[in-house]
Amino acid sequence: MRAVLTDEDEWTIPGHHPLSGTKRGVEEVAAFFTELGRAGFQAEPLFLEANEGYVVDIHRGWTTEGIGTVDTLWALVWHFTADGKIDRVVNLSADQHQMDSYVWNNYALAALPDRLA
Repeated sequence: MRAVLTDEDEWTIPGHHPLSGTKRGVEEVAAFFTELGRAGFQAEPLFLEANEGYVVDIHRGWTTEGIGTVDTLWALVWHFTADGKIDRVVNLSADQHQMDSYVWNNYALAALPDRLA
């Protein structure tokens, strides 16, 4: 991942849950994917298309661990810099409610006052 992401990359995760929001930089993106790995997230590519600056990736994404499940379609819009690195990804969910519910059931917010730090 570190080889293909720019240092200033932004990876936007939709939703109203503790893992949502824009991850900035390789370390935040890597931490997000570490959490997805703990939930047993899997992906099956269904469609890929590209032009000079973008890739659109549609895949089925599902969980294998945790309370409840996620099994839905995802569309990712990847933007590439002139030198071929990824600087921006926007994630779109076909069933955002399902993802929000799953994350709230499996990921707790940090305790106060750490949450406010």
